[in-house]
Amino acid sequence: MSKIVETTEIARQDPSYYQALRELLFQLADDDFIISFRGSEWLGLAPHIEEDVAYSSITQNTMGHAVMYYNLLEELGEGDANFLAHDRGASDRRNGAYLEKRNGEGKYLEEPYFDWALAVVRNYFYESFKKVKLEAISTSSYKPLANVAKKVLMEHPYHFAHWKLWIKQLQTSSEEAKKRIQHRIEEAWEEFLDVLELGNYGNEMVQHQLIAIDEETIKGNWLEEVKTVLVAMPEGPLGKKYGSGRNGEHTSDLDQALGTLAEVFQSDKTAIW
Repeated sequence: MSKIVETTEIARQDPSYYQALRELLFQLADDDFIISFRGSEWLGLAPHIEEDVAYSSITQNTMGHAVMYYNLLEELGEGDANFLAHDRGASDRRNGAYLEKRNGEGKYLEEPYFDWALAVVRNYFYESFKKVKLEAISTSSYKPLANVAKKVLMEHPYHFAHWKLWIKQLQTSSEEAKKRIQHRIEEAWEEFLDVLELGNYGNEMVQHQLIAIDEETIKGNWLEEVKTVLVAMPEGPLGKKYGSGRNGEHTSDLDQALGTLAEVFQSDKTAIW
């Protein structure tokens, strides 16, 4: 199936198409969901008040993007969007493992020693990737997904520009800033690869034209962007130190995040919030 698919009913008629679409939507939703949570932990802790407002706004927008993808999954018959967001275990998640990484030592309400360099690198790397992926699904054969991608692309340039400016400034700032940002760049280089991947159903996603490019092209386009910004490119290939989140391989950091995220929801799953 490679023609334009307008409805969920038509999408479900082809099992291969449906499974590839399902996996792609979970990747998109879970990526935005978990990076939004890590962003929310910076509320009141950002370097200055203007950044606190900006980061909070970006985080809220990104969680809104996750909601749109979860709603598409609900329409496909995968279950209630709230349950998909809050009531799935770590092994069912399809976000890149690097995105679930804790912000630093401590907890938000208990002496949070978070690292701003990690936040900047993670968000710049992710928004660079997100741009590539959004553009690739904006012409998706699944019309509802293409429509959502086009909406998200209207907000994304502001998010992307924000983090691009931050990483540029820190790379040319004080010696301490340059050292800390480079450390996080080198660290991310060993961990970010699975974010760029499409998982076990990547070939089917491309075959059914759900996404316009394969994961090697995603990786190449992403590298082309970051090479224009990074002052010192890490040596060696990109790695996925924690396995492939696209295939359900995750760290204990995700368990911690999900436990916090679902605390209120788990108190009464039948409540209407």
